[in-house]
Amino acid sequence: MALNIQFITHPGPGVISILMTRMSTSGRKTVEMIDLSAVGLVQGRLIDMIYASDIAEKSANVQVFDLKGTCPQHLTMIGIFGEIAAVKAALDAISAEEGL
Repeated sequence: MALNIQFITHPGPGVISILMTRMSTSGRKTVEMIDLSAVGLVQGRLIDMIYASDIAEKSANVQVFDLKGTCPQHLTMIGIFGEIAAVKAALDAISAEEGL
């Protein structure tokens, strides 16, 4: 897996607004009900994003959403939302699997 991973703690209102516009309507409603202390962003190939989503959800108490957008390289991005420690744990678990 060749992934681009970013970790944002205490995202500002503008960042949250950008992310919300890239989610489906059902995703936006769910995010409004969860902790937004941190956001993990992971970008890569679709198959890797599905696998990374599974790793994230199994490793920590986080919510994972597909973030829509256009990318000429056919990459996709997921957003991992939750408490700071949980998002960090999910990103660490994804990073540990990246070398496989």
